[in-house]
Amino acid sequence: MPHTPGLAPQSAAPSPSTAKAALLPLGAMLLAGSLNALAQTAPTAEATLSTVTVKEQAEPEEVKAKNTLRATESTIGKGKQALRDIPQTVTVMTERLLDDRNLDDFREVLKTTAGVTFMAGETGEEDIRLRGFSLGQAGDIYVDGLRDAPLIERDTFNQDRIEILKGSASMLFGKGSTGGVVNQVSKQPFLMDQHEIDVTLGSGREVRVTGDFNLQTGPDAALRINALAHDADHHGATVHKQGIAPTYRWGIGLRDEFSVGLYHLDTDGTPLYNHPWYTSDGVIIPTLPAKNYYGLASDYLKTQSTYATLGHIHRFGADTQLKTTLRHGSYERDLVASVVRFGQTNGAATNLSNPYNSSTPITRTPKGRIGFSDFTQLQSDLSTRFEAAGIKHELIAGVDLSLEDAQRNNSYAEAASGLTTTVGTPNDGAVNPNGRPPLVLNTFKTQNLGVYAQDTMALNERVKLIAGLRLDHFKSAYRAPANGSNPEGRFEISDTLLSPRFGVLYQPNERQSYYASVGTSYNTSGDTYQFALGAFVPNATTGAISTNQRIANTPPEKSRNFEIGGKFEVFDQKATLGVALFHSEKYNERNTDEPTADSYLLSGKRHATGMEFNFAGRLTPKWELFYNHTWIPTAKIDNGTTTGNAQREGDRPALTPKHSASLWTTYRVAPLWRLGLGLNHRGKQSPEGNRTLVAQAFTTVDAMAEYTVNEHTSVKLNVTNLTDKLYADSLYRGFYAPGAARAVQVSLKHLF
Repeated sequence: MPHTPGLAPQSAAPSPSTAKAALLPLGAMLLAGSLNALAQTAPTAEATLSTVTVKEQAEPEEVKAKNTLRATESTIGKGKQALRDIPQTVTVMTERLLDDRNLDDFREVLKTTAGVTFMAGETGEEDIRLRGFSLGQAGDIYVDGLRDAPLIERDTFNQDRIEILKGSASMLFGKGSTGGVVNQVSKQPFLMDQHEIDVTLGSGREVRVTGDFNLQTGPDAALRINALAHDADHHGATVHKQGIAPTYRWGIGLRDEFSVGLYHLDTDGTPLYNHPWYTSDGVIIPTLPAKNYYGLASDYLKTQSTYATLGHIHRFGADTQLKTTLRHGSYERDLVASVVRFGQTNGAATNLSNPYNSSTPITRTPKGRIGFSDFTQLQSDLSTRFEAAGIKHELIAGVDLSLEDAQRNNSYAEAASGLTTTVGTPNDGAVNPNGRPPLVLNTFKTQNLGVYAQDTMALNERVKLIAGLRLDHFKSAYRAPANGSNPEGRFEISDTLLSPRFGVLYQPNERQSYYASVGTSYNTSGDTYQFALGAFVPNATTGAISTNQRIANTPPEKSRNFEIGGKFEVFDQKATLGVALFHSEKYNERNTDEPTADSYLLSGKRHATGMEFNFAGRLTPKWELFYNHTWIPTAKIDNGTTTGNAQREGDRPALTPKHSASLWTTYRVAPLWRLGLGLNHRGKQSPEGNRTLVAQAFTTVDAMAEYTVNEHTSVKLNVTNLTDKLYADSLYRGFYAPGAARAVQVSLKHLF
């Protein structure tokens, strides 16, 4: 939703001595404002205008956005808004950033985002954490504002940008969203003929071809088709992907605008499930080379995502519009994998006193999962601006309905093969001759109806108040068919919840915006189908009720986020700086200290307090920089269990490093040459479920060199993990998934 600019810049800038005094992290907000004001008023010896290109028509925003690391607007807040009008931290990964760093896999995008960590799940999914809080096995990931299916593979070939909203956001998105949400923004047709082909050849036998074809079909209509073919063999861990995403849009800019789109992505690969670790004095030590694949050749991970989207925008006038979106999708995931462990050496378990070598045995334990989902969503959002009682209002309100029908078996592995290999013989080509048992699926049906409204009230030209409220009604039904000795199990849950959001903005001029906000979130028991076959019946002998039964009986967990910060336009308004202080807490977490066996208690509590720093834009006409940094000096499990090896009361929560940061910078060293350098850092952290161990901090280095052949063609060299750093990227209580080994890619891009 468009923002209302503030007053003209202040007449006097703060003194340099005042700026120098603001050296503490929280004072960075005031420092940025002071430096920016000085930059705006400082005299310059001369000014040189850049080359002006005259076109027959204005260049579409979609084209302009391809050439910058900086975003000034976002659609993550239920409508297009200026980032300065959103009272929370928002990190935007633009198409330029994705292209520069060759971030093709969605996970790699998140791994270059500060505050994000990963838990390696038992059945191959990565449980994504944001500020130390779970995104519910990717349940808080969206596509164009509508929830994406969890537990699925993703690619960036059809993404214009990726937006990360940090902090509680249930007022906007409903259940989940404790640490924040991630929104994938799809490429949309625009009124211009422009086509692009990108071919990448890389190490690991990688061949990747993407096509982006935009054709204007009329004065207000256009068709855009994005396509993908990707094949790679990373020393046995294969990847095969094919995707297509056509979208037709008509009535562009008119009173009634329509769009229809289809998205399909098919993946078929051999997954690198895990590597075993050693420990020394409580420190996790990665072991095997990251490029080595020790699973079976018969292992695989196959996924399919197919959905159709219909969109309509009705513009009542310049200040009011109603946007309605309908999406139906089908999703499939089938995993057969091997858990890799060190075996026996001369009859003794391999350990630090008997270190591994090339002849050390590797055992392979089967794991498997299969799931199918049909997901239908209808969302309608009204945005309007008006004046009442002398106050200017910017109102967004809407309703959304989602229906999901999921079938799952979370433990559907092949029978154990007994096949082993050795450290010195990875990728041995062994095939499990055993099949899987007959398929038995549980079912999980859920529906959610949400209604929300948020009003931004401009009390004057400098101060705005934000107040929002959402009402959700969530209902789900679970059924586990009879399986072996377990009779049929059934369960239903139903919740109705309110989610408020409040904020205040102080915008003294168009270059500075200060804010404070508070928002809430909640997690229902059925967020990501954490129910197993036969879970809802008491044991016939002991009468005990399973863990999943106790979880399902528990009301939703609740969280809240407090944040104060500032967003500044700096370097002659060519760059944006954001600084924020946050306090996130889950204040009634499910806990295992139940007095009886029939329910959990919402007695747990944890918090994380820290700061966020974001910078994106140009420092000079030749030098661009993107930087985001999450600093969490304080994080603690305030109330929880006091026994066992798992996380206890008083511990720092798992997967919550003090520092995590990402840097990408490019410099045009010559008219035809551009060089880039990237750093990714994650501080030390412990795995979930093991309080005695810690994974070491790591920093990886990426590099890029791009040569512009002519106005249509460029060639780019990328080297990721330049030093071939071996590190634990995703953690579980007994193993880790290594970060990707060094990779070299050469890309040829042609525009026509």
